[in-house]
Formats: sequence, structure tokens, C-alpha cells
Amino acid sequence: MTLRLFDTDTRTMRDFAPLVPGCASVYLCGATVQGEPHIGHVRSGVAFDVLRRWLLAHDYDVRFIRNVTDIEDKILTKAADAGRPWWEWAATHERAFDNAYRTLGVLPPSAEPRATGHITQMVELMQRLIDRDHAYASEGNVYFDVLSYPDYGKLSGHRLDDVHQGESAGLGKRDGRDFTLWKAAKPGEPSWPSPWGPGRPGWHLECSAMAEFYLGSEFDIHCGGMDLVFPHHENEIAQSKAAGDGFARYWLHNGWVTMGGEKMSKSLGNVLSIPNVLRRVRPVELRYYLGSAHYRSMLEYSDKALHDAAQSYQRIEAFVHRAVDRAGEIPVGKWTDAFAAAIDDDLAVPKALAEVHRVVHEGNRALEDSELDVVRELVGQVRAMLGVLGVDPLDPQWFTASDSSAALGALDVLVRAELDRRQQARTEKDWATADSVRDRLQTAGVEVTDTPGGAEWALGTPAPPQRGKAN
Repeated sequence: MTLRLFDTDTRTMRDFAPLVPGCASVYLCGATVQGEPHIGHVRSGVAFDVLRRWLLAHDYDVRFIRNVTDIEDKILTKAADAGRPWWEWAATHERAFDNAYRTLGVLPPSAEPRATGHITQMVELMQRLIDRDHAYASEGNVYFDVLSYPDYGKLSGHRLDDVHQGESAGLGKRDGRDFTLWKAAKPGEPSWPSPWGPGRPGWHLECSAMAEFYLGSEFDIHCGGMDLVFPHHENEIAQSKAAGDGFARYWLHNGWVTMGGEKMSKSLGNVLSIPNVLRRVRPVELRYYLGSAHYRSMLEYSDKALHDAAQSYQRIEAFVHRAVDRAGEIPVGKWTDAFAAAIDDDLAVPKALAEVHRVVHEGNRALEDSELDVVRELVGQVRAMLGVLGVDPLDPQWFTASDSSAALGALDVLVRAELDRRQQARTEKDWATADSVRDRLQTAGVEVTDTPGGAEWALGTPAPPQRGKAN
């Protein structure tokens, strides 16, 4: 395995060399459970699930931690607006996120710690920072002294003169650039005891304490969305390293899901909830779509892009089922060298998918020629590659969850018989018959695309019936 990853901290491609040979420790910033998850929220879960599956496929012992932020200003505000207890609001939306991850086939983390369950570790971390003169208490609050840490801004590229924490000015701050580690208790808000008085943790403190508790003072990879680079991850690095930890050795950040060029967020009103999108496509097709772009690139959402991704997956799926119908049960084989080179190149999924489609095309030709030994080998390769991407059609996650999976294989046999008849008609210049076959397929919702390697098909939307014409 020659995995190379783009490290945000050094802004370079680096060979992955784990701290402990044969082991990989990964921390992913999980959800702030303030509301229902939309597809932008779960993109990081899908993107870094591919990383985890690739490490597991190479027999790494992977410790994968994904936290839950269950106490934060937005949670308190939204719960209060809804007239519901903050803890019930957080728990309700935590379950919604868990369901979204599970529905999209994201492997469960090794542990999924909640911030409220680790106040003790946070208090200990703050005390270490105060003892080292990197933090100070004032009027029941605790702040990190940004000027005490010379490397502040290295991850994000921010100059100290330009730093703004995006939080309200706290009581007793020495410098506006300092950020809050502990918030003094306010009437009506939850609080926990501490040496500096009752209060609750700041957002940045939570992840540093939980990452250290589960992965140690130094670990391999820290992942998250690019919107977390500043201030969240910048502040995590500052407080952890100032406390004496080595912290993360690689930093990976995924791009946003955008609409109209803007980040998908509730404030923009352009949210696509998971349940809404799953009325249009199956869960496996949504996962395929979310994982189809390079994880560091922006993924511009449109109904057409979602539809095209679903069709692309259906073509792969139909080949696998058709092959199994013809050649019998086919076990997972070994991915191709080209696929491995793509994933090793900073998880280049678009290149990896191009290789999947190449093998599928070759497999369809082998099916047409009844070369079943070749078919078995190629399907084994396809299953191995799709398994890394988390979308193997024969995986129980998808095979049992979709009532249409087996039907697609049978449908593929019938459609290809029609396409063979259409091709024969075209060879004989019988254009009327060729057009009739295509029109009939389109009416049934089967979209036909002519390619240099032959006609391909995918399920689309059935054409409305024509009034006044015989069916």
C-alpha cells in the first residue's frame, strides 16, 4: 500500500506512515446535533468511510472515532425556540444522524463519544493549559491565550492581525483573539462543576479532549469539512499542542455540497434533507452520488446530477446481477492495479470509478460472448472495487434493503434483448423497427444511450401515455 494523502497542514501530498505499524488512528469531527441532517452534513461521513474501508482492506487495525457535539449555543437556542429540553432536542437529532449514516452504509465508528460525557477530561485539559500559561480564568470563564502559541494560524494560513473567533466578546478577555474554553453558567442553561465555577465547555475544547482520550496524545489522521479549518481545527491544534500533545499527524478536509455555488446550509434555505432525497433515489444511489466526486472538491448539487449518478450506478448494478444470473454466485475478488493507484492517490474516487466502468464494459462484452470464466473474474474485480467504495450491489446492506435489486438483473436481460433487436434492425437499415424499439423502451422509462462500445441503458422516468394512440 502506497497511500498518499493531501495534508492541509503542510499543503503537500504525503506518504501515509502510521504512528504504529499496522494500525491507523482516525478522528472525524462529527455532527453538532442541532437539527435534521441534510446531504451536506453526511458527505464527510461517506468520504472518510472510503478511507477507512481502504485501510481495512489492507488489514490495518483501524480505530475510527466520530464525536457528537451535544452541547453548543445553537442546540440551546433551537431547543429553547421549540420549547423542548436541550438534552431531548440533541438526542432526537443524534438519532436522525445515526439513521442517516446507517442508511447510507457508513460503517459505525469504533466509538462515538458525546461531548457531555467527557467534561472531566475537558477540565483536566484546561488545568494543564493554565499550568503552562496558555490559558487563564476570568469571572468564571476560561480562555485560551492565542498570543502564547507562536504557531497559531499555521493550519489555516490566517495572520494574527486578521483573526476573529466569531464568538461574542467574553467577560474578562485579555485579547479579542482569545477563544473560549469554558463558559460561565448562565440562568436557564445547563452547567457542570469546575474549579473555576459552574459552566459548560466551549466547542473547540470538546474535540481535543475526546481525541486525546480515545486515540492518545498523538494519532494519525484528523478529518472534517473544510469549513472547520478555521477556527475549529486551528483552535484544536493550538490548545492540544500547547498542552504538550503531538495531536494529529495528518489533516484531511472534504469540500462542501453546494447549490448555486453556495455552501448548503440551513441559513441559506437550500437544504435537502436525507428523507427528501431518498424519495428520488435509493440509498445506495445517494451514497454513490455523494462519493463520486473527489473528497476535496466541491460537489454542486442538482437534480440532474443526482439522476445521472443514479443511472451510472444502475448500469454497474445491472451488469453484476446479469452476470450472477448467468454465471452463478461470484465471490469478491481483487481490485485492479489501476483502481488501487487511483485510491492511493489521495482517494481519487473519480479515477477509481472510471476504472470500475471500464471493467463493467469489458464484462458486458464477455457476457455477450458467453465467456463465463472471464465474467466471473471481472465481476469479482468489480465487487472488490465497489466494496471499497461502499456500494457493492451484492452486499447485504443493499441487496436485502432494495426490493428492486434482483429485478434489475432480470430487467437487464430483457432490455438487452430489445437492444440487440434494435441493433439488428439498424444493421439492416430497418429504421422504423429500430425507432419503434427505442420509443417503446423510453415509454417504459428506459433511457438508451448509444456509445462507441454499444448501446447502454438506465432507468429514467416513464414517458406519459399519448392520448388518441393505441398502446
